[in-house]
Amino acid sequence: MSSSRLQNRWQQLPEAEIRQLQAEKLRQYLRTVMVPFSPHYRELFREQKLNADSIRTLDDLQRLPFTKKTDLLPTPEHPERFKEFILTPDAKILARQPKTIFRAVLHGRKKVEAELSAEFRPVSMFFTTGRSAEPLPFLLTRHDLGNLTSASRRLMEVCGAQPEFRMLNAFPFAPHLAFWFTYYAGVSFGVLTVSTGGGKVLGTEGNLRLIKKLNPDTIIGVPTFIYHLLQQAAEEKVSCKNLKRIVLGGEKTSDGLRRKLRDMAAGLGAPNVDVLATYGFTESKLAWAECPFPHDLEPSGYHLYPDLGIIEIVDPKTGRAVPTGQPGEIVFTPLEARGTVVLRYRTGDFIDGGLVYEPCPHCGRTLPRLVGKISRASEIKEMQLDKLKGTLVDFNQLEHVLDDAPHIGAWQLELRKAGDDPFDLDELVLHVSKTDSTADRQLDHELRERFYNEVELHPNQIFFHDAAEMRRLQGVGVVIKEQKVVDHRPRANGDAPNVAAVKPELEKTYEP
Repeated sequence: MSSSRLQNRWQQLPEAEIRQLQAEKLRQYLRTVMVPFSPHYRELFREQKLNADSIRTLDDLQRLPFTKKTDLLPTPEHPERFKEFILTPDAKILARQPKTIFRAVLHGRKKVEAELSAEFRPVSMFFTTGRSAEPLPFLLTRHDLGNLTSASRRLMEVCGAQPEFRMLNAFPFAPHLAFWFTYYAGVSFGVLTVSTGGGKVLGTEGNLRLIKKLNPDTIIGVPTFIYHLLQQAAEEKVSCKNLKRIVLGGEKTSDGLRRKLRDMAAGLGAPNVDVLATYGFTESKLAWAECPFPHDLEPSGYHLYPDLGIIEIVDPKTGRAVPTGQPGEIVFTPLEARGTVVLRYRTGDFIDGGLVYEPCPHCGRTLPRLVGKISRASEIKEMQLDKLKGTLVDFNQLEHVLDDAPHIGAWQLELRKAGDDPFDLDELVLHVSKTDSTADRQLDHELRERFYNEVELHPNQIFFHDAAEMRRLQGVGVVIKEQKVVDHRPRANGDAPNVAAVKPELEKTYEP
């Protein structure tokens, strides 16, 4: 059965049947692939006295320990620990599997060897992103690339793409999921796609020149860079009348940012643009998207692929699964992955609307969906703003406060030490660029009130910059992900700050 027809089949099923089919598929996956061929999970199942038949329902998943990113990080004893999570097939075990025997009889030994090579031999490598730990390699086989191609085509369908669309892929060019998932989306769906590599490859001007030449129907990229790109397009009076979709990934997408991007697109001659968010992570080798929705309503969430993976929502403190529609941490288990594979992977991402199964109110699909705002645990930082009393600041919440604020466009939060003394008080400095002529004094007052009302905190200083200076501060065209929160506090031991200052002199611009 083709993946497209299989997807249609899963779309017609109620929650109970989806969960039952997922449990059956997981059990088969564990029996024939994971337990025999994964060094890490083979040992884990032995230690836990488990086997594939231990998982009869999705509730039984809780018998398996979680996997975290730290489980893959190198240690002095295991400097290449990530290799323990790479599927390494045993030829003797494969030769005894009924499926392999049947295929050999039917198609011949050489044909089966070629199929197994495509299934298990790594041919590509992605790296995890994020600032909390070093990047980790994740290997993909041709089988994985087939899954990625299928999933990316489905994402295009969910976003309402049409074959005649032209798409500008402005994700940074790197061995990361976002860029390559978008590349395969264009190829699999059959739309004309130009991949610019974001600001670091062609620069903002290069991207604008391609917008003029391509006149795209869809622009996809990191929210911060897309904002700067459209802002620059407005300054240069670039027309983009064909624009119908702005698709965002790699950062959170707030309601305020959606409004600002729609307003900017309207200024470019495209008054009815849908601003859609995607969610994905390298460990899943997948990404999911929202469907188009009326601008006066809420998005209906990220539409999942239940035949390719299982999503659990768990209480971040207890690790226990929460009921449908309840908030919690996102945990992922693949059903088709090869190469590097992690089971019950704790993403550290929190979804405030949980996992739901009822039909989408906007597109009618009956796929399970992740609903609500997603935030990162690593973006909650302890700041000692008072020597006698610590204040826990949730930077996820602060981002929404700033994105939703009127009169401001780009912004950056900077952590400093008073007097640049590592033993002195922490300071929170806000850098913003304005979208209109509101007086600095008035906006300063409004932002301080907004901060205090939302997080009971006042910025120590607020600086206003023009668009060019904000691009320099955020590192547009210099860093892969533009810097919206930077930590410039000196360490007491003399180490470098948590996030190095952006060096604009490193920026280079290339002609398309």
